[in-house]
Amino acid sequence: MTMTMTQHNVKKLIAEKNKLDLQIKREKEQQRKDRTRRLIRKGALLEKYFNIEELTVEETEIFLKELLEKIKRS
Repeated sequence: MTMTMTQHNVKKLIAEKNKLDLQIKREKEQQRKDRTRRLIRKGALLEKYFNIEELTVEETEIFLKELLEKIKRS
């Protein structure tokens, strides 16, 4: 039993859609990994230059808000 041209075209379109969906998924995953890496690197720089390793996340936020206020007043 042979496929009609329409059936063939539908299968081809489904395959193309699946390929595009996979490509989109890979791109989103790469963007997430890139963001995670960037955030880790920035956090490490903050700890290094401001010596805030011992602060909690909440304390770090307060520190940064206070620093921003001092910079705005300068």
